[in-house]
Parts: sequence; structure tokens; C-alpha cells
Amino acid sequence: MKAEQDGDLLEEDSPQENGVETNQYSSISPPSSPVAQEEPFSTYFEDKVAIPGNVSQLFSFRKLWAFTGPGFLMSIAYLDPGNIESDLQSGAKADFKLLWILLGATIIGLLLQRLAARLGVVTGMHLAEVCNRQYPTVPRVILWMMVELAIIGSDMQEVIGCAIALNLLSVRRIPLWAGVLITITDTFVFLFLDKYGLRKLEAFFGFLITVMALSFGYEYVVASPNQTELLKGMFIPYCAGCGTVQLEQAVGIVGAVIMPHNIYLHSALVKSRDIDRKNKNEVKEANKYYFIESTIALFISFLINVFVVAVFAQAFYGKTNNDIILKCNETGTLPGGLFPHNNETLEVDIYKGGIVLGCIFGPAALYIWAIGILAAGQSSTMTGTYSGQFVMEGFLNLRWSRFARVLLTRSIAITPTLLVAIFQDVEHLTGMNDFLNVLQSMQLPFALIPILTFTSLTSIMNDFANGMVWKISGGIVILVVCAINMYFVVVYVTALQSVLLYVLAALLSFAYLCFVGYLAWHCLVALGVSCLDFGSRVSNPSAMLIEEQSEYDS
Repeated sequence: MKAEQDGDLLEEDSPQENGVETNQYSSISPPSSPVAQEEPFSTYFEDKVAIPGNVSQLFSFRKLWAFTGPGFLMSIAYLDPGNIESDLQSGAKADFKLLWILLGATIIGLLLQRLAARLGVVTGMHLAEVCNRQYPTVPRVILWMMVELAIIGSDMQEVIGCAIALNLLSVRRIPLWAGVLITITDTFVFLFLDKYGLRKLEAFFGFLITVMALSFGYEYVVASPNQTELLKGMFIPYCAGCGTVQLEQAVGIVGAVIMPHNIYLHSALVKSRDIDRKNKNEVKEANKYYFIESTIALFISFLINVFVVAVFAQAFYGKTNNDIILKCNETGTLPGGLFPHNNETLEVDIYKGGIVLGCIFGPAALYIWAIGILAAGQSSTMTGTYSGQFVMEGFLNLRWSRFARVLLTRSIAITPTLLVAIFQDVEHLTGMNDFLNVLQSMQLPFALIPILTFTSLTSIMNDFANGMVWKISGGIVILVVCAINMYFVVVYVTALQSVLLYVLAALLSFAYLCFVGYLAWHCLVALGVSCLDFGSRVSNPSAMLIEEQSEYDS
């Protein structure tokens, strides 16, 4: 009986039947489980969005509308409070000169999101599920832990961003810890909006993006930045007069824009559309419309980021602490002790930035800024929670109730976030934000390497596997992004000036590089470097599936 099962698993049917792919992606289809059949498992995609049929045009707005949603949810990670703080510091420290870095990072992000969406569409599984089936147990668990660290770091920035916004909106009456509790509570409420339909949930996220666009767009209009300098900074890849500060900020932009958990999230969100994966034409069409939708979504997120950079470049670049104190004293809106009385260059964050915007442009600018930050934090907190659930379900194959999954993923991030909120005041969070950016930068290889690995395997992607151009360009992009972020980490660690921390960092770096090397080995085999293929599991996924089927049968 066992031999018959294995034979059925590897049997190759006729590739096409009446123009339809009949055995297109069976090599990594999830093995059947008697338990799964007896106990229905609640997911977010039980009611999938139908795609209009009988549309013969090369391009259809009806179909684009049906596919619209996942890309905009994905784009929220490009607008989280960590990105907003990176934007404002970029403007305050480098004027408009780093906008071309932001543009380049967004384009690279779009190409990586394309790979994530294609994996989800073609295989019907998201990246965490594919990792669960392709990597051995120990590397799989380590990979899960690394991705969870990235999610926790991002979640802390997002929740605290919401708490800061609530503090500003309440004229500092709501303390940071209370804002954290409010954010976590309302996240639970909003997360269950999909009970009323997936499209309603997507519409809610669309509303939050609109709030951000209007809020930061208002600040842009009020600040009235120099349009010529803005366009020069966006399209001329040069940074005149830039030094170490601007270089570190440029690295920080890349680290803030390209986030590891977002790759896992997007590969899962595309499963929400009703696509016949056995039909090659439908899969090809889905890939096309998802890419168009992602391009539109990231273009909008890029514009919102540009609004923030431009506002702070126009209003804050070259200013000193005394300049701002003098300006704010005219309106009497500056809290005491927020800025030191000296002529050093002004340093701002989300909180201080909002206060100073109120000083320069009036109270309306402060409150509208806070509303934009609240929308950014709330939306990214929700998508971060979804990321945590997809990652945990995929890597650990959890089959828990819906509420239990939400409770667990929220609880993982709530403890460190609450501790920070209780023991840290709202005026001194920049150091924590830098640490969290470094933490997320270190986790980037654990999303980028697996996505390039699996989308390059014909045994997984069939006709939709990466071609040679994508393999080479994807490998170069990932190498460059990882190198940039490693530089960011080195700069941060060397600034700590502690021998004990240097030794600890050296030990952790050795273990870290060993694991990255292991993933890179699998990736190189998938990219076609056959001389390294001495036992790599990615080279024989069918054999792996037989092994998994044996585990389920036993």
C-alpha cells in the first residue's frame, strides 16, 4: 500500500489535457492528512475573491480590480512608523539628496515582492509553507526564529508609533504604555473585520492608506518644498557634500524599506483570489495583474514617503537646536527640555518632528501629522500580526483556532513593547528605533535567500521558474542589499564602544554567517551551480515529499 502511495505521488501525468495543465505543481502540493480532513481548519481565505471570466482583452480593469488588495496590504510595510522615521531623518540630515536611494530601494522592493507573489500564485502555498517542506527540521526552526525576531522588531516600532500618535493627539495626556495597550486592543478588533468579508478588510486598509496620503500630503503642501531640488534629488544619483552621517542614513533607508516579513506576507496574501492553478493561462494572468497592482501600490507608498522626506528637508535641514527653540518660543508650544540649548544640528524623530511641525506651521500641522502616524502604525500593526500568523502556521504547521493564533502572535510582541513603553519616555526612543532597524536588517537574508531559491527551482515553479536574467539579477540584488545592511550593522556595533559587546557580537556573527552560508549554498544549487550539489535537499523535492508523506502516514 505504501509503495502504491509513493508511486502515485511521483507519477507524471500528461502535461496538458484540453489545454489545461493537469499535473502542473503536484511536486510540492501539501500531503493529505486524515486529521486535516476531519477537522476543518479556519483560514483567512475560506471565501476567495472571484475573478471575472470571459474577458478576452489583453488588459481588463475589471480583472485588475478583482486582483486589487494584496499589493496594497503589502505596501503598508513601506509606510510603517519605522519607514516614516527613516524618511524624516533623511530629509533633516541630507536634504533632498537621498531621494534617489529611496526610489531605488522601492524599485528593488517591487522586484522582490514580484517573486513572493509568483511563489504564492504558482504553488498555492506561501513562503513559510514552502520552507517547511524544503528545509530540514533544525534549519527550519532557526529560520522561523529569525523571521519572528524581525516581526517582533517591526511590531514594536509600529505599536509604539501608534502610542506616540495617541500621545500627541491627547496633548500628552495618554502616556506611552496606555497608548500601547489601546493599540493592541483595537488591533484585535480590526483584525476580525475579515469576518464581514475579505474585500471589506481590504477596503479598510485602503481607507488607512488614504488617510496617510491626505495627512502627509497636507504637510507637503504647507511646507511647500523646492520642487527643482526635489526632482534633482530623486533622479540624479549623487550626494554632493555628503559624509558619514548621510552614508549611514542612506543605508538606513534601504534597511527600512525592504523588510523580511513582508516577503512572507505577500506570498500568503495572493492566495486570497480564486485561481485555477492547473490552468497555465490563469496563473500567467494572475502573475501579470498582481505585478501591475503591486506597482501601483508601491508607487503610492513612494509618493507618501517623498512627502515626508520633502517636508523635513524643507523645514529642518541645516537647522540647529537653538533655531528650533527660538522658533517654538514664539508660539509657546515647545515642551520644556525637549531640545538642548546649543548650536548642534537638530535631531528629530516621530515625536519631536510632530512637535516642531506644530511650532513652525501651526497646531493643525501637529494634529494632522499625528493622525497620519496613527494610520501608519495601526495599519502596519495589523499586517504585521497577519505576517506573524502566516509565518507561525507555515513553519510550525499549527492548526489552532483563529483566536488562539491571534492571541499568541500578539502576545509574542506585547511583552517587550510594554517594557519599553513603561521604562522609556516618549522623548528618548531614537536609540531603540536604531537598534530595531539593525535587528530587522540582520534578518533580511532569511527572507531574500529562500524566495530566490524556491522561485528558481523548476521542480517547484515549473514553467514559471526564474530565467537566467532573473537568477543573475536577483542574486546580485540580494547580495548588494545584504552587504548594505551588514554595513549598517557593523556601524551600529562599532558605535557601542564596549569590548564585551564586541566579543559577544563576534560570536553571534560567526553563528549568523554560518547559517546564512547554509542558506546561500541551497540557493546556489537552485541557481544552477551544480558543482555544489552534494546533498542539497532543494535538488530533489519529490524525494522530500515522499519522506513527508511517510511522516503523515505514520
